[in-house]
Amino acid sequence: MSETIAFKPESLEQVHKIIARYPEGRQKSALLPVLHLAQKEFGGWLDVPVMDYVAELLSIKPIEVYEVATFYTMFNMKPVGKYVLEVCRTGPCMVCGSEKILNHIRTRLNIKDGETTEDGMFTLKPAECLGACGYAPMMQLGKFFHENLTIEKVDEILDLCRQGQVALD
Repeated sequence: MSETIAFKPESLEQVHKIIARYPEGRQKSALLPVLHLAQKEFGGWLDVPVMDYVAELLSIKPIEVYEVATFYTMFNMKPVGKYVLEVCRTGPCMVCGSEKILNHIRTRLNIKDGETTEDGMFTLKPAECLGACGYAPMMQLGKFFHENLTIEKVDEILDLCRQGQVALD
């Protein structure tokens, strides 16, 4: 018997407030913020039953949710680690050494792009432009940017994560 998927009452109230921002019949406009809530509440990723639940809440077809969730890299389609290391790999960051940073993380954590460490602590997720080109190379961890990265800064961040001293929200 499978577990029923449902937002906690306080989250469901927030979903209804989000939907209410949009005109009648335009509840699909609430999809991005509702997916963010769903990802946060249901384990950090969006599996098919969660996306189906969101579709039901918004009175839209499940495929409409899948199309959006799989398009945006901010949504995870499989389980991820506690810390998702999103390292920018576009032009300015590459010129300033993001490939060196990515290679260091791959080696240090013994994972490839998109993989999670065996302990479930870290997921490496190369990202397209994160909009901080003047501070390259950079990575996003939760909602925070870590800029002007060096190998030493990355090692310090990883160590602080392991000690539980890095905020994500």
